[in-house]
Amino acid sequence: MDASKPFKPNTLFLEISGSGLPEVDGLFVPSTAPPTQSESGTVSSLGYWNGKMAWDRADGKSERSPALSYSNSYTSWRICRLDGHLAYDITTEDALPPADREWHVYKKGVAPAPKVVIHHHDPRLPCPKPNVVFVIGGPGSGKGTMCELAESQLGWTHLSMGDLLRAERENKGTTADIIERCVTAGKLVPNQIVVGLLQKTMETVIRSTGKNNFLLDGFPRSLDNLQAWYDIFGKDEKLPKMLYFECPYPILEKRILGRAKYSGRSDDNIDSVKLRFNTFKAQTLPTVEFFKRRNLCIEIDTSQDRQAVYALVSSSLAEHTEKAFTSKALTERSEILLGLRPYPN
Repeated sequence: MDASKPFKPNTLFLEISGSGLPEVDGLFVPSTAPPTQSESGTVSSLGYWNGKMAWDRADGKSERSPALSYSNSYTSWRICRLDGHLAYDITTEDALPPADREWHVYKKGVAPAPKVVIHHHDPRLPCPKPNVVFVIGGPGSGKGTMCELAESQLGWTHLSMGDLLRAERENKGTTADIIERCVTAGKLVPNQIVVGLLQKTMETVIRSTGKNNFLLDGFPRSLDNLQAWYDIFGKDEKLPKMLYFECPYPILEKRILGRAKYSGRSDDNIDSVKLRFNTFKAQTLPTVEFFKRRNLCIEIDTSQDRQAVYALVSSSLAEHTEKAFTSKALTERSEILLGLRPYPN
């Protein structure tokens, strides 16, 4: 590697845990070792070794710098002990140390092999704040479809409150029991738990992917939801803006009854549609008016065709959308969602 050639700065942090060698476990930070020649004859550069990113122990105890690096000679990522001897490795040409596969215990290592977690921000520091847009609309207004398109095409992260609650229950999270009791009793999950779960999920996404643009699908459904948001994120924080998908009831009804043929949803029927729409008017429209009075609400007429609606959504998110995504060609999935090609049989 040519030391004079500019490389993307190494800003990633690695967390190593669960190894049979406690001295290996800990936080690994981007290497600050000066450029030098590796065992394969490659000249390294700051934060790199053999053309790939490299890391050293955050506590400064490593005797070999970098302590987690790539070997061209053995085409493998390697983790060293404090005395510099190789403890764990994994043969691959991946650009980053694999976090989804088991590492090999080398002859100077001790089982079990460690787990590797990649952080896009220094875990010793507070998590960067998320950039949030609330997405609200009646049943059948197209929230889910447009949020999925924005995730696929524009790089935003789509969070559906219903999906998060289901995942928390299935994964036996810290609030799973409370959620289970509420759902079983037909009660609403407490607002503090709902917003706390949103906060935890957004922080996990930011740290693990580096992405911080979020669309919160169906939140806030009520002023009580909004109060819980204030309680956790602070009343002094600037409120997110809201995308309000406005659509006349007759069109909503027609859409939902049309999708009932293949959706499999028990609430896609005429009685449920009326109940859900009336609930939306009673509980959620006051929240929409709250945002309108503060000039934080962007109304989008979703009675138009899907391509026109997506164009409005895209322009509304353009301010915070990375330029690389704005010129991205439509994926096959996006073309299906936009009605440009039929669903596969």
